[in-house]
Amino acid sequence: MPHARPETLDFLRTRRSRPAKTLVAPAPDRDALVPILEAGLRVPDHGKLEPWQLLVLEPSALSRLADLAREMGIERGLDPEKAEKAALMFSGAPLIVAVVSKPVPSEKIPEVEQILSAGAVCLSLVNAALAAGWGANWLSGWTATDATFLSEGLGLSSSEQVAGYIVIGSETSPPPERPRPDLTQKVAWIAN
Repeated sequence: MPHARPETLDFLRTRRSRPAKTLVAPAPDRDALVPILEAGLRVPDHGKLEPWQLLVLEPSALSRLADLAREMGIERGLDPEKAEKAALMFSGAPLIVAVVSKPVPSEKIPEVEQILSAGAVCLSLVNAALAAGWGANWLSGWTATDATFLSEGLGLSSSEQVAGYIVIGSETSPPPERPRPDLTQKVAWIAN
């Protein structure tokens, strides 16, 4: 039998993202965040292309991005409530790590596999933050894919998108449990 880590399996079986609106300051400082970032980057990466980048968005950047999201949402004719919700994602967060998907040209590694690797970084960061005692949530929304927002707000190129905004902070209340997938509906056992 392989070397088992029952405490890790138990953590993964019971992990629960924290609603972003319940996360407040303090957020991890740089010293506390570095091990979370290191753990977050330990993901499958076929070809060792590292097709992602992490942008740590601190309070002044979050304020600037909130203003930009509000302004661009209104310019794009979004429902004012939707534009404000995008702004609040930034202004209400104590800290966000933007996981940028940066596919690398490769004859061997398909782009979709590289994008999935960036998604793996998102989940890995959430789990690492939770394991370190912080609350965390993976968010997205129109600001993750809008080329103008990404260019003006984060300096990204047209080939880059945000796979996820990982909000990290202190919990104000434990999240309620929610229904989980029914394995009998989601798992097929194929014998031959």
